Amino acid sequence: MTTVRNDKFGDAASAQHSMSPAADRTDNSVEDRILDAARSCLLDFGLRRTTLAEIARRAGVSRPTVYRRWPDTDSVLADLLTREIRAAIPDTRGVGPIRPLLVSAVTAAAYDIGTHPIFEKVLRTDPEIFITYIVDRLGTSQRVILDVLVTAIEQGQHDGSIRTGEPRALAAFVLLTAQSTVQSVRMISEFVDHRTLLDELGHAVDSYLAPTERRP
Repeated sequence: MTTVRNDKFGDAASAQHSMSPAADRTDNSVEDRILDAARSCLLDFGLRRTTLAEIARRAGVSRPTVYRRWPDTDSVLADLLTREIRAAIPDTRGVGPIRPLLVSAVTAAAYDIGTHPIFEKVLRTDPEIFITYIVDRLGTSQRVILDVLVTAIEQGQHDGSIRTGEPRALAAFVLLTAQSTVQSVRMISEFVDHRTLLDELGHAVDSYLAPTERRP
């Protein structure tokens, strides 16, 4: 099994250890309980006031049990955010050209992440940490999104629905565009509603990825 450890909102490093299948299932269950407890703490207290002791108490485990899996509270919270991001990313597989599926997935993920209670809490209680993460670091959660985007873009280039170009560069630009929309939706909410802004995000991503000969 691979246990992922992170700096706060930072890059992931993995450490592997051998376990029997039964032990692995038990360990996964404990890790899920710890991450669920961390989610509860973050929603109640925010990032700065969440402690490893309270996470352990809510998970019903000892602090050494948590420390065997994560080195500190920041690492637990980073893995929690990565788990929540993974859950918010729709599947881009389906019948037909990839581009419309990818555009739909990007707008759906932007909505789910932008309205996710954890990210709403972080923006309210610890906005400077959130902004530092978004502006200065490429964290594990963002790498997860980039991997999904690169794979989908390569598939779209293969089926002809996405223009030529370096997939990693295209994926990075789509991520930055969607990320900017998610960050700014509150600022512009008095001028344009959330759903309308996401529709515009979809149009922008679709036009950006469309083959040149198919653009209006």
